[in-house]
Amino acid sequence: MTDETPDTHPGAGIDESVLDEPDVFDNPPRTSAADVSEPPHPVNWNLLTAHELEQEWLALNQWVDWLRHTYGLPASVIPPFWHHHPELVWELSALHLHWLCAYDAEQNGSAPSGWHRDFAETRNRLRDWVAASGTRLDRDRPTRQTVWPGEDPATPVEDIVLADRDMEFVEWVQADVRRRQQAEEEFYTHIDPDVDPETGEVRD
Repeated sequence: MTDETPDTHPGAGIDESVLDEPDVFDNPPRTSAADVSEPPHPVNWNLLTAHELEQEWLALNQWVDWLRHTYGLPASVIPPFWHHHPELVWELSALHLHWLCAYDAEQNGSAPSGWHRDFAETRNRLRDWVAASGTRLDRDRPTRQTVWPGEDPATPVEDIVLADRDMEFVEWVQADVRRRQQAEEEFYTHIDPDVDPETGEVRD
């Protein structure tokens, strides 16, 4: 990790300074995946531990913020509340990984051009995801789900006005990390009640 990505523990308060808007002339942020000696690897959001989840949320949020400022992207491409929508999280996470690989010091010189070509295609997909989800600049709502025969009716979808994006993001990450931490504790308890859920080690 670098100094730009805080090393906090799951469930702990997140340093809101990492959410400050960067100067458009700042260098691209160094993130967790870029700071390891091994090549960047895909991030499977379903399999991250609580601690890994917090680090990846902060890293992706920092990079997405840099991206939208650098390229002047409107909310129709990257809305403020993209983190509420898995389809946007997975798409942006893949774009981030692609960027890390394209600008790796060991990569060939044509890789950045390839990233920009793919970035143009990704922007079209992002517009489709944003339009389908219904998220907007100052409000958000869950992505509508198609109910298949035999399934329970979908809950009503209503817009929620959100005034402070950065504060809401911090609360969102904290809640998501707590959910993942609880799932880990239940998992370890189910396997062996003598296993410490925080360390995964067998208690004496």
